[in-house]
Amino acid sequence: MNYGQCQGYLQEILDSGVKFGLDNVGTVLTALGEPHLAYPSVLVAGTNGKGSVCAMLARVLSRHGFRSGLYTSPHLVSVEERIRIGDTPIPRRDFCRLLSRLKTVVLGLIASGKLGSPPTYFEILTILALLYFRERNVDIAVLEVGMGGRLDATNVVTPLVSVITTVGRDHQEFLGGTLAEIAFEKAGIIKPGVPVVCGLAPGTAQQVIKRRARELGSAFWGVFEEPGALQAQRQKDRYRFSFRFEGEDYVFYPGLRGEHQGRNAAVAIAAAVEVGRRWRRLKKRWIVQGVREARWEGRLEFVHRCPRVVLDGAHNEAGARVVAAYARDFLPRPLTLVLGIMKDKNIRRVSALLFPLAETIILTSVPLPRAASPEKIFSLAPARGKRIFLEPDPKRAVQKALEMTPPRGSVLITGSLFLVGEVKRLFPSWSGNPTI
Repeated sequence: MNYGQCQGYLQEILDSGVKFGLDNVGTVLTALGEPHLAYPSVLVAGTNGKGSVCAMLARVLSRHGFRSGLYTSPHLVSVEERIRIGDTPIPRRDFCRLLSRLKTVVLGLIASGKLGSPPTYFEILTILALLYFRERNVDIAVLEVGMGGRLDATNVVTPLVSVITTVGRDHQEFLGGTLAEIAFEKAGIIKPGVPVVCGLAPGTAQQVIKRRARELGSAFWGVFEEPGALQAQRQKDRYRFSFRFEGEDYVFYPGLRGEHQGRNAAVAIAAAVEVGRRWRRLKKRWIVQGVREARWEGRLEFVHRCPRVVLDGAHNEAGARVVAAYARDFLPRPLTLVLGIMKDKNIRRVSALLFPLAETIILTSVPLPRAASPEKIFSLAPARGKRIFLEPDPKRAVQKALEMTPPRGSVLITGSLFLVGEVKRLFPSWSGNPTI
């Protein structure tokens, strides 16, 4: 298949919807010679922060000279972003070649009766990543769980370490309505005897995960069990963090912005320490350096100087809370908010956190069936006393924000990673290195 045909095939299976379970993935991987067994891996689940933790941990491993694979989701602009070795996404030619191979294998398995239905979009991409990592002889792979954990396609691996970053109320239609139910799904990545690094504060959700680890004989490392383990000191334009874990002190400035990234960095450091125990020795100074060097697009990403333009995919209440905290502390006023969000999210709560930040608000959308219209957002949001514009076209929404914001001010574009991806697609010159 050429690249256009690959995109068509992916769209076809994307339209088939979401399906949970490991049977299809296991069947296809067996037919491919079980590529996921060719290298060790680290599996990272969580409601928020798992992508950032994956990026930091992969950078730590690369800093040590290891050939590290990184699999994440979703992508912002192109699907190849999900599958990387070091900082380099899979080349299109390799993506198309492997996807063509997978399509042939899947059709053969269906014809032989070994596969009852085609794998889903996420399952296909997961298999492709695991296959590519074997082909490129990675030393280790860092895998981000897509949704939940117990029945997620990535859960076919038995990792060196299982990492659970946070548990919050998101994807409740799939994972359950309570934090305990969602935590149970996340805890599904825990394997017998495999240590667990947990970034949750003590509480109901953490107890669910700790209990599951105990049942499976897995060591449990609560990153923030010790009171005051992580300390943050605000400086002019960033935070300095100190973190104590297993008798060692780590002082670091994360490459990713925001106080919440200090917590994510602490989880990544704890995971790196455990990887060093179970696999290859990792040096403290390179762990800290890897945290400082890590980059992750679409997470408080600066893309323009005057006015300052910041992109962030804060798609739920927890994400909106940390973005709001950063904006209050560091973004110059006046601030214009461009908000686009999916209609299955808690629009009322997200907007209640973000609207007070801005003098001007522009509500927009993206061309997806799941996206909320500007009118829908407006009907649910606490908008009194604000200057609000409804502009369904994201390009015009961003252009309007730039026209209305003075050079000394800032523009915050947020609410969904899909909106961030759309903006980066519309303004390709913003992709890559920030212009500040």
